[in-house]
Amino acid sequence: MLNWIDQRIPVRYIAFFTVVALWVVSGLQLVVGQASLLWVLFLTGLVVVGVHDLQQTKHAILRNYPIIGHIRFLLEFVRPELRQYFIEGDGDAVPFSRSQRSLVYARAKGESDKRPFGTQMDVQAIGYEWLTHSISPSVIASHNFRVHVGGDKCTQPYDISLFNISAMSFGALSANAIMALNLGAKKGGFVHDTGEGSISRYHREHGGHLIWEIGSGYFGCRNDDGTFNPERFKKNALSSQVKMIEIKLSQGAKPGHGGVLPGPKVSPEIAEARGVPVGVDCVSPAAHSSFSTPTELLQFVQTLRELSEGKPVGFKLCIGHPWEWFGIAKAMIKTGITPDFIVVDGSEGGTGAAPVELTDHMGMPMLEGLRLVHNTLVGLNLRKQIRLGASGKIISGFDVMRTVALGADWCNSARGFMFALGCIQAQTCHTGNCPTGVTTQDPKRQVALVVPTKADRVLNFHRQTLESVQEMLQATGLKSPADLSLQHIMRRVSEHEVQNLAALMPSLKSGELLNPTRLEGMFQAYWAEASPDRFQLNAASPIV
Repeated sequence: MLNWIDQRIPVRYIAFFTVVALWVVSGLQLVVGQASLLWVLFLTGLVVVGVHDLQQTKHAILRNYPIIGHIRFLLEFVRPELRQYFIEGDGDAVPFSRSQRSLVYARAKGESDKRPFGTQMDVQAIGYEWLTHSISPSVIASHNFRVHVGGDKCTQPYDISLFNISAMSFGALSANAIMALNLGAKKGGFVHDTGEGSISRYHREHGGHLIWEIGSGYFGCRNDDGTFNPERFKKNALSSQVKMIEIKLSQGAKPGHGGVLPGPKVSPEIAEARGVPVGVDCVSPAAHSSFSTPTELLQFVQTLRELSEGKPVGFKLCIGHPWEWFGIAKAMIKTGITPDFIVVDGSEGGTGAAPVELTDHMGMPMLEGLRLVHNTLVGLNLRKQIRLGASGKIISGFDVMRTVALGADWCNSARGFMFALGCIQAQTCHTGNCPTGVTTQDPKRQVALVVPTKADRVLNFHRQTLESVQEMLQATGLKSPADLSLQHIMRRVSEHEVQNLAALMPSLKSGELLNPTRLEGMFQAYWAEASPDRFQLNAASPIV
């Protein structure tokens, strides 16, 4: 019954319609002397507020929840999210803290991100990290930091921004959210990852630069049986909007897990983008069908590079079995084929919906995963020719600095840019009832997200985040993000001891894996038995 009503008169408008009805009835009663003038004036004020809420373009909450949406902003002085008003402190993370979200909101709106009265963090807490600064600060001319992506086999390299929009598919996000992200990316000169849902008409609307992500379902480049179709791939890959191509091996939020978009949710627009039938279950297998060994993966990389006429091609993964990554690394040496880039996704990454156990207990966190990939490439003398991206709860300038110090060349953020769009972390992404229109396919809800306004917020968040990176780099006395290293990040490891990350996370020397003599940790346990010809560990080798 509630759904029937909501299709005709959205339940979220009931408060507004109730006020209008009371206003009309009270106005008639006033004429015959049975109502108070003050009461009618009060209701008139509420009607005016409701009409304004429906017409304004700044706040999706107010467009979706006229009148009652103001309760959120009234109580924001106490706590910002409807379900967290009286239980969440500034530093509590669920998964992002109030302080983190407030920082994004302020930057997205172009408001001051300054804070009075000192840090709210416990600087004596074990695990607290900070950036070392210089007595002799530097001067950096611009915050527009770029990274050149493209190896020797790449004929159309791309200079990517230091900070970009991570993979989020149309279908997971609304059409208006996709258009706002892409327009913001175009205005700011940074890149927008399509997610594995492929390139929709909404990605093309404003012409912003794209990273086209190819998942195991090969959406946008598939045959009817779900296998890879080279001709369909080439048609999309040669678009001038597509600057890089990313093979998705796994994602941090649910590594090793496929997915199914139920048939009723496969709309004509989603079917068009993905190349699947309307109304039929859309399956993303857990594994790719185009390769089954590390060597075949790299051959597939080379195939995509040739079909795209030399655009940068790489892959994204969350590190799982270390020997599988080592097998891929060994395959690079064996075949001479290297990806132009690798994106390391941490297990702290997010998604629209995932099994709780996979979200909480599968995959390697970004810190360890990124460092393992970086060290491996250094040990094979491949680090200079392969660029590294990273994603996993990166939303502040310090997050970017720390990630680059760990070995990344650039950073991606998904939920940070969702906050810039107006996401309030209601965590209803999988229900279709997103209150801000970011993660819903309900046209009545997503229309509340006004594309030009939100695109400017996406642009502001990107710019001000990189301006904070610029300020911190100057404070360290460095000239470029590439100058950062683990030496610049300090961590409290006990009540009375601090160390830099270089001491806590030893690095391999250049070429050390080409002729290894004494290895430690995961390299000691798995490197020797990893193979370029299989993802599995040698059956005769014990799991250490």
